[in-house]
Amino acid sequence: MDEPKVGEYSAEEVEAARVLFSRQATFMLGCAKIEQLPEPNLPEIAFAGRSNVGKSSLINGLVGMHKLARASNEPGRTREVNFFNLDDKIRLVDLPGYGWAKASKSTVKKFQDLGRDYLRGRVTLKRVYLLIDARHGLKKVDDEALDALDLAAVSYQIVLTKADKLKKGEAEKVQAETLKAIAKRPAAYPHVAVTSSEKGLGLPELRAEILRTTGVVMD
Repeated sequence: MDEPKVGEYSAEEVEAARVLFSRQATFMLGCAKIEQLPEPNLPEIAFAGRSNVGKSSLINGLVGMHKLARASNEPGRTREVNFFNLDDKIRLVDLPGYGWAKASKSTVKKFQDLGRDYLRGRVTLKRVYLLIDARHGLKKVDDEALDALDLAAVSYQIVLTKADKLKKGEAEKVQAETLKAIAKRPAAYPHVAVTSSEKGLGLPELRAEILRTTGVVMD
């Protein structure tokens, strides 16, 4: 049997992922210091991105819950590393947002350092999903995050959010441009996901990718 290609998923994978993500998801804890991180005894996948890119909405969309991750109208509210437990099989990790203008430089550095420490030392971290607003594509403010991920040698995948806000055909264009921009980055996964939390676009495939990445076997 041929291996599925990058970005392609079998019906069995999609269904297994749907079942997993329909199971109980709970908030575990928020960590402001590296010493507070939980024991690394489950595979973890993390979500990163600029403030207001839709991280909370994506996490909630993946698990089919409205209020698991708290969305905020005030950019930069996620200032801890937040852990969510999915059926005691996977941890979903919400990393501090970046790119907000109102926080002081010392505050920004504190949260950026916390995120970097997590990336460097987390043996159970399988992949980081870096969220990018599909309406804007990669910006200069994202370069630092990309550099940090490459430096940490952590596998990461770009996820375009809010794709429903684009006209027909524009999402595919942004997807191609983004893939070209990260082609030479050593830790970048060679597929750009296109999603809309509001419409559910791309979420079944992203769940399947997470299941494949973590290696979780469904019972």
